Amino acid sequence: MSKSNSFRDYSFTEGSAGNMSYGYFSMNFKLILILGLILVILIAPSLTPFTIAQAQQPRQVTLTAIVAEPKDRWDTLFADALAKLRERHPDMTINIDYRVLPYADTRKQILTAMAGRTPIDLISVDQIWLGEFAQGKFLSDLSNLVQSWNRSSDWFKTNWDGGIYNGKVYGIWAWTDVRSMWYWKDLLNQSGVNPDSLKTWNGYIQAAKKMENSFKDKGIQPIHLVGASHSPDMWYPYLWMLGGKIVEQKSGHPQKGTYWFPAYNSTEGVKALEFLRDQVRAGIKPQITHFWGQEFADKKFAVMLEGSWLLGHFPRSEWKNLDKNVGMIPMFPVPKEGDASATMMGGWMLAIPETSSNKALSWELLTIMVQPDVLAPMLEKYGYLPTQKPIAEGTYSTQLNSTIPYYEQLISMLSMGHSRPSIAEYPQIADNIRQAIDEVYLGVKEPKQALDDAAKKSAQVLGWS
Repeated sequence: MSKSNSFRDYSFTEGSAGNMSYGYFSMNFKLILILGLILVILIAPSLTPFTIAQAQQPRQVTLTAIVAEPKDRWDTLFADALAKLRERHPDMTINIDYRVLPYADTRKQILTAMAGRTPIDLISVDQIWLGEFAQGKFLSDLSNLVQSWNRSSDWFKTNWDGGIYNGKVYGIWAWTDVRSMWYWKDLLNQSGVNPDSLKTWNGYIQAAKKMENSFKDKGIQPIHLVGASHSPDMWYPYLWMLGGKIVEQKSGHPQKGTYWFPAYNSTEGVKALEFLRDQVRAGIKPQITHFWGQEFADKKFAVMLEGSWLLGHFPRSEWKNLDKNVGMIPMFPVPKEGDASATMMGGWMLAIPETSSNKALSWELLTIMVQPDVLAPMLEKYGYLPTQKPIAEGTYSTQLNSTIPYYEQLISMLSMGHSRPSIAEYPQIADNIRQAIDEVYLGVKEPKQALDDAAKKSAQVLGWS
């Protein structure tokens, strides 16, 4: 690995001999050499084969990591990357000790470990945690390293920018997902619903009413509506397609001059939340519990807006012919025909904690893990979507397209994909929005009042008086 890829480079230079004459130096050097030879002769018999072998052993390094489930993907990725890392360093014995945690525990465990200065070399970071971790000075600044690496242009812009906080790079977005519309072809046929009618807000609601009459007493619900804690994620696409924003820059902040200010209670935000309200009024029930697509695979819902990970709930043996039974529309419903849609991208970033004691080697491992020849096979195996153009559009896409159902349509959604803001306060802002959505679902408040009240709380979170 070149010096340009190191976290720190140390160079040592020889100083001059000062006023010491060459003859004096030469005489002392000879004396030291003679004494050294005598010492070797005296201690050589005491050197055992074990001692000599110990001195010749390569340096041993065990890198540590904390990552989020599922475990299988990390087993695959770490094994392939570690093999390449060992090839690069034949003089070293390198191992990886990694903990795989449930998603719900990952953030807390990582924060606890880093706050306690526990040495960790690599972590998986949800995009929405980046700002919080970076502001807390828990993550290493990778800016100089990525400049030398010179691969940032290979990433889709939204995915690359997602790893940046305050102009510095703290994470590399390794893979992503998109939310799209899935439906059971036979259930729509039984109801006489044309899939194209689902593309507009009015058609979506009318289709739900039509299917409700068709599925009575069959244990099947027409359309899935998220009422769980991540409900904001499924509302943002409507906000974005209307031109709205979650937050925006504003001047006049009491401490920071110009800073982020809540923008989601705009006219666009109110209109987006009204669409959720209208769904509830039409009889679509918000689902408080969420099984990330398993409920759709179990055929409990005819239509579901869900992430591309939904495919993982179907056996791999069914993937090749899945499109015969399951349809997918690469969009969220739009206000009217001809409007541009939007979606939200999630996925995982790789980052190096500030507490890492092997930063240079950790960076090298990270870069190997996101090499197309290492990463693409894992994406193909688990049905994840790439954040890199060489994988999404290059030679690797052929294999992904032949394996992952609807791959080309899912990839096409990256161009309409958005990410959530990488700011430290985002988790609290999202919770304010969730409360507003719940209030509308329960009929406690109208959309405008609910969003205005939430925005006031978010403004305080952001430090506005």
